Amino acid sequence: MSYYILSYTHKNTDLCLREKLAFDLKEQKTKDFLTSLVGNKFIDEAIILSTCNRIEFITYVNNNEKAEGYILQKLSDESKIHLDELKQRADFYTDISAIHHLFSVASSLDSLVIGETQISGQLKSAFKFSYDIGCCKLNLSRAIHYAFKCASSVRNSTNISKNSVSVAGAAVAQAKDVLGSLDSIDTLVIGAGEMSSLCVKHLVNAHANIVLINREIQNAQKIHDEIMQNNQNARIKVESFKEIGRLINSISLVFTATGAPHSIITKDLISPCDFTRYWFDLAVPRDIDCIDDSNIKIYAVDDLQDIVQKNLALREEQARVAYGIVGRYTEEFFSWISTLSVEPLIKLIRQKAKDSSLKELQKGIQKGYLPKEYEKNIEKTLHNAFNVFLHDLTMNLKSVSNTQKGDMIIESLQFLFDDNDIKMTEQYKCEYATDSKK
Repeated sequence: MSYYILSYTHKNTDLCLREKLAFDLKEQKTKDFLTSLVGNKFIDEAIILSTCNRIEFITYVNNNEKAEGYILQKLSDESKIHLDELKQRADFYTDISAIHHLFSVASSLDSLVIGETQISGQLKSAFKFSYDIGCCKLNLSRAIHYAFKCASSVRNSTNISKNSVSVAGAAVAQAKDVLGSLDSIDTLVIGAGEMSSLCVKHLVNAHANIVLINREIQNAQKIHDEIMQNNQNARIKVESFKEIGRLINSISLVFTATGAPHSIITKDLISPCDFTRYWFDLAVPRDIDCIDDSNIKIYAVDDLQDIVQKNLALREEQARVAYGIVGRYTEEFFSWISTLSVEPLIKLIRQKAKDSSLKELQKGIQKGYLPKEYEKNIEKTLHNAFNVFLHDLTMNLKSVSNTQKGDMIIESLQFLFDDNDIKMTEQYKCEYATDSKK
């Protein structure tokens, strides 16, 4: 068995292909795809991480080659992209390299914008989704939670996330570069997810006039209320999504980041205008249809490279330190995994019981409590006694060893029996060791 990751990112795949590969946790097709993956005899566990700049298939498999072939074929069938192109574009990671890649992703070292903090929440959502439908069990749970532990150490030990620029922040910064200033500029934000919320916050800081719309108006209103509560001088109002046609034809600056599976701004909504419009499409798949209009400048996620490169240069030294941390945590993870085998623990407990029995037996003989000639018989009786005593414990320990609660129980026993080399599960908030239905 091994960890295996198949990865499509901004580094190896353009936006057009990524949007064809994108998965939405709210859609049934994502659940069906995950379920089909773990239904394959070569794939035991699977998680799909899909963001604006990456689609990752994080798996635990018993045959890398067979698992890879199955995932690629399923992906080709789903996306209608030729199998050869999918294989040529993808990056593949196995075992140590897979865990190192996962930890790097969780620590935001592999993001379009180094140090952005959205990836942590996105990875947690992907993990929870897979776990709740039974596609993620013990082995990926271990890896994901250790990834969070690594990411926390990177944040606490470096300044890589200090004053970090998110994709939304990069888009607003690009708008500033284009327009010079956003002070009092009328701006439309479409969507009410995390990306849209970040856009609104950056625009508020830039003193823009903001109109926020979303299909479910209550979600837009929630963002409005939260921001106004913290900044009563913010110039933001919520309008109905039904007004999208009027708004995109009257407001020059638009940011859109919805979770729609198709374009929401189509050619039929656009009217001729005598001013230049600047539209930032931060959604994958894209929210804005292909539009041929010289007065409309459209910026997609991959068009923010200038901001991204500045961000990377500023964080280069911190990134080197962070990668060192990722390397150490990768080694530590596999070292920790090796301690979780139940057989060495059972052997340790039995040996301690035997050593304690023989020690007390020798004391009894030396002090005259027990006759020397009965030593072998007493030793055999003691051996039988601790075997009977440990029988249920041993059977129960073996039965729980490959369950979600196994790590916690094994490490607790290691702690109780004074094994000083262990790394307690509680150190990385082992949520999967609790009842997932709470």
